[in-house]
Amino acid sequence: MQMEHIKKYVEEHKERFLEELFELIRIPSISSESARKDDMLKAAEYWKASIIKAGADKAEIFPTPGNPVVYGEKLIDSSLPTVLVYGHYDVMPVDPVELWKTKPFEPVIKDGKIWARGADDDKGQAFMHAKAFELMVNTDTLPCNVKFMIEGEEEVGSVNLGKFCEDHKEMLSADIILVSDTSMLAPDTPSITTGLRGLSYMEVEVTGPNRDLHSGLFGGAVANPINILAKMIASLTDENNHITIPGFYDDVLIVSEEERKNMSRAPFNLEDYKKAIDIAEVWGEKGYSTMERTGIRPSLDVNGIWGGYTGEGAKTVIPSKAHAKISMRLVPYQDNEKISKLFEDHFKNIAPPCVKVSVKALHGGQAYVSPTDMKAYKAAEKAFEEVYGKIPVPVRSGGSIPIISAFEEKLGIKSILMGFGLEADAIHSPNENYPLEQFYNGISTIPHFYRYFTEMMK
Repeated sequence: MQMEHIKKYVEEHKERFLEELFELIRIPSISSESARKDDMLKAAEYWKASIIKAGADKAEIFPTPGNPVVYGEKLIDSSLPTVLVYGHYDVMPVDPVELWKTKPFEPVIKDGKIWARGADDDKGQAFMHAKAFELMVNTDTLPCNVKFMIEGEEEVGSVNLGKFCEDHKEMLSADIILVSDTSMLAPDTPSITTGLRGLSYMEVEVTGPNRDLHSGLFGGAVANPINILAKMIASLTDENNHITIPGFYDDVLIVSEEERKNMSRAPFNLEDYKKAIDIAEVWGEKGYSTMERTGIRPSLDVNGIWGGYTGEGAKTVIPSKAHAKISMRLVPYQDNEKISKLFEDHFKNIAPPCVKVSVKALHGGQAYVSPTDMKAYKAAEKAFEEVYGKIPVPVRSGGSIPIISAFEEKLGIKSILMGFGLEADAIHSPNENYPLEQFYNGISTIPHFYRYFTEMMK
């Protein structure tokens, strides 16, 4: 009976659910662009209204030094468990906009998918929780207390949410934090993310001469900052793609052979993986599989590099400066602040005397591991099985949600990561999308989690 009333409610209201999500998606809430401040507030206000409409007793917008946090709650009985739902209303920039096949903030449905920025990350996934909550309230099946915390700075490192948690610890008290901001292995293979990599995100600047120089008059006699930067970056990994920063691996958790064997049981087709992203061969640290490289090993990548003349035609200059943004994904026990300092010291040490180097840490966060023996995991496992007909596979994600580890540190609450996204959703890229089936399945699965979690906590 539980499954039938959920299916009926979703079917009856599915078109409205979509239109309400589309209204949220149409707000260009790009947190990294300062010109979008009004849009950030507009998105927060939309979330507040959505939580109230769904059945919360109250909802409030809390200002921070950055973008506001939306909080809402429905407390039905203090003797019952409390679930704190976390999500974010900010999205990534849309550049390069010319690669989009549709307008980024005008959602369209094509091939059974929603195409728009934020369709998956995280507007689509977070909004499932508002609609699942509405379903439980309106069908009188809400089994426990619910709180919502929706922020607007996840894509820039959740820089103000840690302080917000410290200042409102009692208000945010809960038994578990429920998050949908991760992915599943495949549409027919549910999975629960049991680990997230940490992050250290840096920006570097290499300065040579005090102005751009004529490359004919000075070429060969003065160091070119772009050339130097390229060599410095290339030296950060060796021939085995092992990171060369001294001390970088000192605290890396070494995963047992048994766990590596269990990881290898997860369905993964290397040829399909290469085909999906149009590459001839994979690349990474020697001695590890593709899934291990993104799940249990750290990595280093250049996320952007610029300098000199990049406009149309030719301009023969030796640039004065060259820049790069470099991120390092970290694994359990690696401290992001320690890694940032190791990177800064090393990058300055390898710079030749012909240039000056500055290094700035932009943001970061710790890795996180969610135990598979906790009640919330067991409840999520049963919930997925109800809807997908399969027991979900535990996986460690290569991605990072820096605030998740901070939740445990500042609130003392574990998180369960029930993601419904797919690798093909192109989050952070042009043509982001989210399958309608995953959106509706998410709304159907979440109420089962509440029911099982409440039963297990009694």
